[in-house]
Amino acid sequence: MRKMAPFSFPTLMGVCVVFVMAGLVMSSSSSTSRFDEFFQPSWALDHFLYEGEVLRMKLDTNSGAGFSSKSKYMFGKITAQIKLVEGDSAGTVTAFYMSSDGPKHHEFDFEFLGNTTGEPYLLQTNVYVNGVGNREQRFSLWFDPSKDFHRYSIFWTQHRVVFLVDDIPIRVHTNMEHKGLPFPRDQAMGVYSSIWNADDWATQGGRVKTDWSHAPFVASYKGFEIDACECVATVAAAENMRRCSNSNNGEKRRHWWNDPTFSALTVHQSHQLMWTHANHMVYNYCTDTARFPVPPVECLHHRH
Repeated sequence: MRKMAPFSFPTLMGVCVVFVMAGLVMSSSSSTSRFDEFFQPSWALDHFLYEGEVLRMKLDTNSGAGFSSKSKYMFGKITAQIKLVEGDSAGTVTAFYMSSDGPKHHEFDFEFLGNTTGEPYLLQTNVYVNGVGNREQRFSLWFDPSKDFHRYSIFWTQHRVVFLVDDIPIRVHTNMEHKGLPFPRDQAMGVYSSIWNADDWATQGGRVKTDWSHAPFVASYKGFEIDACECVATVAAAENMRRCSNSNNGEKRRHWWNDPTFSALTVHQSHQLMWTHANHMVYNYCTDTARFPVPPVECLHHRH
């Protein structure tokens, strides 16, 4: 999916380092940081409002807005607490995602699809590998995401990518390289967010358009967490991958995400995943025979 307005990072000198700002387990509480410690506005700077620890980003008839991380990362966990646009948000999309660069980029998406008043928000997730996406799964949430802040996390290891909402796993994309399928583990990714108008597809397939009388549409953020292997552009991708994949590389702290404990979901997390799929998944590309008369290869092997 398009995210609008690309952003180029400045070149830095050095090597990958462990960037520590979160708990050691997927379900733990962890310390958070201010927006400007990790991120910077990447377009429409006049559409940002800072209120203490809260960042508000708006969409109006002039522009949307977006921000990006100051660094790129390979493996680890990222989190933002987000409160979505209240009221009639039809046609709008608020996105929080990781992405690498180039036509064969990797990408992990949270996309919140706006609603008409009284209708539920839909959360769309997507995974791009080597520039190929079309792996959408959509969920109705078990709460109103416009009424309060909730935690949205991406947990990325060599074994899997896990999407979490309030530390509940809703999607797992598993490494199946042993089946001959590519897995996103060789490119450092930036962290991004944006709010933009997508009324050509976002709400009821584009049938409901943005009502600009409700503008500005405001998404709010706080509680940023990044616990990941930080990389820089001057180091070769292979070296970044080697260092970030190493469980004990002489740093002060191990790359905890490489611990065997995190190579699979716990029994409790597996039950949570099955619950979200049974009760809140409203679309799964793997079962869309109209789009895919022949199921995508990974759908034949994925357990979830």
